Parts: sequence; C-alpha cells; structure tokens
Amino acid sequence: MKKILFTGCGTAIATPFTEDGINYEEFKKLIEFQIEGHADAIIVCGTTGESATMSLEEKKECIKFAVDTVNKRIPVIAGTGGNNTASAISMSKYAESVGADGLLVVTPYYNKTTQGGLVEHYKAIAKSVNLPIILYNVPSRTGLNINPETAYELSKINNIVAIKEASGNISQVAKIAHLCGDNLTIYSGNDDQIVPILSLGGKGVISVLSNIYPKYTHDIVENYLNGNVTKSLDMQLTALPLIEALFSEVNPIPVKEALNMKGFNFGTPRLPLVKITEPNRLVLKNKMTEFDSQN
Repeated sequence: MKKILFTGCGTAIATPFTEDGINYEEFKKLIEFQIEGHADAIIVCGTTGESATMSLEEKKECIKFAVDTVNKRIPVIAGTGGNNTASAISMSKYAESVGADGLLVVTPYYNKTTQGGLVEHYKAIAKSVNLPIILYNVPSRTGLNINPETAYELSKINNIVAIKEASGNISQVAKIAHLCGDNLTIYSGNDDQIVPILSLGGKGVISVLSNIYPKYTHDIVENYLNGNVTKSLDMQLTALPLIEALFSEVNPIPVKEALNMKGFNFGTPRLPLVKITEPNRLVLKNKMTEFDSQN
C-alpha cells in the first residue's frame, strides 16, 4: 500500500489579491484559521487559489509562503499542473525544492491530449520529482477526463499516490476504486459528494467548503471513517444548501465573498472572474446564516 498523503479534509485554499499582488497578511490569517479548524492539509495554487491568473513568480512565492507558514504542522500540497509538460515539471521541481509535501497535478487543458498522452505526461512529471503526486481530474474545467483504465495505468507509478476526483461521475469513481485498490487513494473533488466517495473507499475531500468551515468538513470525514455513518451523512445533507450557494457561480467567486462575510479581506477575484452578482450574494449570505443557526 502506498503512503497516504492525508486522511480527512484538505482545503483548496483561496488566494487574496491586492492591486499589487498577493495579500500575504490575509493569506496567513486563513492558513492559521485552517490549522485551528483541524484541516488535514492545505492545497495551494489550485483552482480555488486562482492559479490560472497568477504569474510564475507569484505561484512560487505563494507556495513557499504556505510551506514556511504551515511549517510542517499539516501537509502542504502544491498545485503544479498545466498544459505544458515542461513547465509542469519545472514548477513541480521548484515545489519540491522549497519543502512542499506533495503535488496536485491537473490534466492538461485546452490542448488536451489522448489517454496515452495523459500517461506520458504524468510519467514525465513523476520521474522528475520524488514527491507524492495527486492526479486532478476535473473534466468540466479541462475538457479532458482521466478514464478509469488510465488511472489504473498511472497507479502503477510509485509516486502517483492519489486522485482528486471531480468528474461528478460516481460510477467512474467506483470503477477507479475497483481497478486501483490500495494503489490510488481517492479524494472527493466535490463537496456534495464527500460521503458517496467515502462509501467507495475514499479517504477524504479536497474542499472549497472548508475555506469557511474547516472543522465541519473535517468532521464529515472523521465521523464516517470512525463508523458514525449516519452522523456523517446528516452533516453532508445539512451542508448541501450552502454548498449549492458556494457553486452558484464559477468557483472561487462565491467562496471569496463568503470569506469576506466571515471577516477576512479577500476582495474580489481576478479577471476574467468578477464579483458575485447581488442576487447570488444574498442567497449565499442567507444560506450561511441558516447553516450557522443549525450548527
């Protein structure tokens, strides 16, 4: 059985920006909030972190800052994927050099590739580093799916240890679990599917919800894995209206507004993303109020 990077809730952490760059003071506050809230890992420079609009230097600074701030209290997993294999290798090597604990590597987007190309892409990245790698499958973003048979081929590589499954296809997740067994840890990439994926042998979630409710998200997983399945399911279902509000517009538009509502100064996303629309902001605020009253 391969090493499990983390069990529980890994927060796909948002990035606060100013006109001049990254607001590291607010970023540090959110990191500390995550650790205090029992988040089990922090994933930096992912989709929720708006890595697509960050410069190369910003990505490097952000990864190093997260690693230094967390200081080994929980794992820091760096998003280093892209649609240029050579660039993904370079960023992965950098993340390893500054002390990241693992890598989250999304499938190539826009240019995409074949399933055979996916295998070669990930093989090349895996050979370049010693860090454990989490495959990131999010076809709605990339236009490219990691087929279960491809996940199986990739699971044969020693340092490819897990997959973040955000396809939304539970049948596909079941087939990955069947084919890969203990050679590939499965994390839910969707907050509304934590319990279903745990029921298929998953070990946790890489979460947007946990930006604002880390302990609650951690507890959904912990309860399930401790045998409190009914409690875990109840928590999952209770959170559904809030999760829907957090995805009423493209992530991370709503969660950045939710962080502002929680007292952080996360401003607005970078273009081409924009501030949440007023009707959806009001729904989000109401759902957060309702959620708080239930917990």
